[in-house]
Amino acid sequence: QVQLVESGGGLVQAGGSLRLSCAASEHTFRNYYIGWFRQGSGKEREFVGVISWAGDSTMYADSVKGRFTISRDNGNNTVYLHMVSLRPEDTAVYYCASSRWGMTAAKTGYEDWGQGTQVTVSS
Repeated sequence: QVQLVESGGGLVQAGGSLRLSCAASEHTFRNYYIGWFRQGSGKEREFVGVISWAGDSTMYADSVKGRFTISRDNGNNTVYLHMVSLRPEDTAVYYCASSRWGMTAAKTGYEDWGQGTQVTVSS
């Protein structure tokens, strides 16, 4: 089991940027695919993006493509979600999750989840 802790959320104006971090509890983190999801108030949790265990492949939801970038530092057991050109509709709790199986947008493909970090984008 991998313990994940997100950080970096906050309040930002539309057009601004934030960088979220997802820190893992163990060195085997480098063997996992890491996905980012978000859940707005009253909405279903939705896929944002995912990065391969080696960091050489990423996949994004259409809604964030070109604005969000995922990167990872396996030496520090951390994955980052860089968000630019933020919009009010990006407001949500952002979660990272780990998968041993592959790059997928399906929530069911992830075994462990962090507690989430709130991102609020004001207009």
